[in-house]
Amino acid sequence: MTADAASARVEALVDEFVGPGAAYYRKQFARLGAAPGFRLSFNPFAALGGPVWFASRGLWNWFLPFLLVEAFGWVQIIIGLFGDRGREQRERAESILRTLKGRREQLQEAIAGASPSVESLQRAVNSLERALADATSQAQQASQSGLALVLLGVAVLVAVRLVQGALANSALERHFTRWRSDRSVAAGRSWMRATAGTVLMLLVVGLTGTRFARPELLPLLVDFPTRRSIRVDSADWIKGWFEWAKRAGEGVFGSITLGVRRLLDGLEVLFVGTPWPVVMGVVGLLGWLCGGIRVALFTLAALAYLGLFGFWEKAMTTISLLGAAALVSISLGIPLGILCARHPRLFAVVRPVLDFMQSMPSFVYLIPVVAFFGAGKPAAIVATLIFGSPPVVRMTVLGLQQVPPAVREAAMAFGATPMYLLMKVDLPLASRTIMAGVNQTILLSLAMVVVASLIGAKGLGEDVLEALQYASEGQGILAGLAILFCALILDRIVQGQRKG
Repeated sequence: MTADAASARVEALVDEFVGPGAAYYRKQFARLGAAPGFRLSFNPFAALGGPVWFASRGLWNWFLPFLLVEAFGWVQIIIGLFGDRGREQRERAESILRTLKGRREQLQEAIAGASPSVESLQRAVNSLERALADATSQAQQASQSGLALVLLGVAVLVAVRLVQGALANSALERHFTRWRSDRSVAAGRSWMRATAGTVLMLLVVGLTGTRFARPELLPLLVDFPTRRSIRVDSADWIKGWFEWAKRAGEGVFGSITLGVRRLLDGLEVLFVGTPWPVVMGVVGLLGWLCGGIRVALFTLAALAYLGLFGFWEKAMTTISLLGAAALVSISLGIPLGILCARHPRLFAVVRPVLDFMQSMPSFVYLIPVVAFFGAGKPAAIVATLIFGSPPVVRMTVLGLQQVPPAVREAAMAFGATPMYLLMKVDLPLASRTIMAGVNQTILLSLAMVVVASLIGAKGLGEDVLEALQYASEGQGILAGLAILFCALILDRIVQGQRKG
């Protein structure tokens, strides 16, 4: 295809894409595409139309920010022209005046009765008189600020319209590029989109301007319409459901608590009961095997810090709690991730649950955990399990999904069974991603140390909590460093790879 034919082809596409005003846009697109980078181009139609122009062209990602900025400018103009600008200050002055009248009456009674409180009441009256004068002055200044607000709004509108005019052609040219490869992208100038943009703009500007200029006209804009009984009835229903669930699942929750407690007791015997030189030696050796001599030296130094500053027993208790929670999370998370990777429909069901577990604040799901399992270490482990499980599930799914299809097809062509394919191909290739998920699960579990101490779990979180309660900065920093070193030890051992 010759250059002239290619140019004619592009011009025909521009005509099809743009619609009215094609000649103008052919020229602008050719100019913008002639050299890489941003080139200044001003579109007077966009400057006049503002956000509505962007809406009519289907550029909704530009429409929204420009709408918000213009709404700010229009609201300033509305407040400057029609707003009751000194209302809040006048209400404050009226409140001060009512209080001042009461204090003056008390002062007169104190003077008549020769009360010893005359001096203090006089100081209160003088202070209120000064506050009243300040509020009155502020109300007058606010009432006289109309012209300044109008000028500010006009300046904002002019500035944003100039910006819109300068960016419009570049934005539309990029939109045209996307349209050439994907014809589902909106093209042309649509009066329906322009009408929708106009309605949105009028609603945003009108409602916002009314809210700030004349809120008494639509009290509905100030407070969301609701009834207190809705929340009270819902809370009572949830409380009743919890009571029923505790009675119906008493055996299940008791069995879970017993199993978690036995696992925790075993880990505490391992970490807390074992002599400290043995623990240091084994952990140091593990660090050397996993990460090399540097990781081993760092591990020994961090463990020495825990011992010298008196955190050894609490640190081992914390690691026991963490180990129990992480062991359960990883044992359940990796198989669940494998199932989700092999069954997308199952993952579509599990993913919202993982989103809920990660998004819900930890203090919120402590409520049902304590309700079902009571306060103490088992409840802390269950709460940590909820908080730390999602990463290992997600990363397992991601790692298995990223295994090259060609490798799997080659293995199946040589007669690999599904189990052989999983154990010898999929998991080894996804191991780095899965280990990253394991690492995140361990660190997130450790992040629950302080929160878990709120429901009776012992360990380093208890020292941090006490430091917060009694404003003991030194104790809090030292305990926080102990938690940090525990996290770094685990991170280096899990992620470290021996070199040389």
